[in-house]
Amino acid sequence: MSKKTNIIHLDSIGSTNTYLAGRAIDLPHATVVSTYCQTAGRGQRGNTWESQPNKNLSFSVLLRPNNIIARQQFYISEAVSVAIINTLTRYITNHRVAIKWPNDIYVDDHKICGILIENTLCGMNISQSIVGVGLNVNQREFISDAPNPISIINYIDKELSLDDLLEEVTDEIVATFDHYDATQSFDTLHKEYCEKLWRNDGYYTYSTPQGEKFDARIADVAPDGILTLCDTQENSRSFAFKEVMAIL
Repeated sequence: MSKKTNIIHLDSIGSTNTYLAGRAIDLPHATVVSTYCQTAGRGQRGNTWESQPNKNLSFSVLLRPNNIIARQQFYISEAVSVAIINTLTRYITNHRVAIKWPNDIYVDDHKICGILIENTLCGMNISQSIVGVGLNVNQREFISDAPNPISIINYIDKELSLDDLLEEVTDEIVATFDHYDATQSFDTLHKEYCEKLWRNDGYYTYSTPQGEKFDARIADVAPDGILTLCDTQENSRSFAFKEVMAIL
């Protein structure tokens, strides 16, 4: 694969997403801001992302869609998630790498990668998308209260070059995004995303913020990211992000 990205590497930064957002107006599509020491990384739901300095990847990618409009913005999440899965499966071959809806990356029941996507809308269009990624690579142990973190090294028992992996995964993200943005073959992308979903093979326990627990299977994910679950009585229920949680 030819090089797709222009990487700006910083020794240390609070948040690569925040840094890139502040400078995006002057930067081209496929610009990457990376650091191996992120001091205020942000996750979904306002969580922080634990990352030991010089052991993991923390980076943000600037994407400028041409054909993905605002109501289709979840396709960006799908393309990024699929690209990261395709990269990780070159290294982790004996365990299932999957997408935990909407866009966490899991190996078996452990979280290896978090993704935070911040889109800037202009009417019906997306003027820019900043994709923040935290990928656990060479960190063997975690001390935060996160329930289930894991790293690549826990599966392959050898350290990887962060520079090489950064270039590989960001090129994969940009190439995958550019392909689907250009071809608009979103049905194919959505099918691949659904095939790679975590726990897409049967009934599992879910919980609502109100404390209701129920068993259900994944029925579909809509183009806007809405998750539809089908319970054991074959009743369909749809949820937006934060409205339902899988129980580990």
